[in-house]
Amino acid sequence: MADVTQKSPRRFRLRGVKFLGGVLVLYAVLFFWREAQTLTAMRFALEVLEEIVPILFVVVFLAGALHYWLDPKKLARHLGEDAGWHAWLIALGAGILSHGPMYAWYPMIEDLRRHGLRDGYITAFFYARAVKVPLLPMMVYYFGWFFTLFLSLYIVLAAWIQGLIVERIERRSGRCLWSKDAE
Repeated sequence: MADVTQKSPRRFRLRGVKFLGGVLVLYAVLFFWREAQTLTAMRFALEVLEEIVPILFVVVFLAGALHYWLDPKKLARHLGEDAGWHAWLIALGAGILSHGPMYAWYPMIEDLRRHGLRDGYITAFFYARAVKVPLLPMMVYYFGWFFTLFLSLYIVLAAWIQGLIVERIERRSGRCLWSKDAE
């Protein structure tokens, strides 16, 4: 009988291949139907891609480095009860740099919380995820620098305020409202 407690190695899968194939098929069909418009659309898509590829590489590199070197115990020490303003910067910065589906972060956040991470920082982290670094170049292209900068700063400020509100609610109640112990 095989040992079921042993984890099998994760298999590498290319994600989005079906979507890419569908887009290519759609472009091919449209090319035969409306050649000039399809070529214009393809040129525009390539121009946008040329602008965002360097930033995507930087974002993927930073996210990979963060995942590789992140130690929950060390990070929780910097984000625990005695943490100051730098903890807010870490929570907000990590939220901005994080990518992928939100649920993928839940196990790590739960582990950090068990090691002392405050709920205000969790709130700020999740709220700051609304700033999507890979999409910023496209946003600048469509809306300009001023709007993109203003909206991004507004989101980060709102993330910090939401975290402060959560901490204030918890302080007033004398306990963490969302912990398993509160049930």
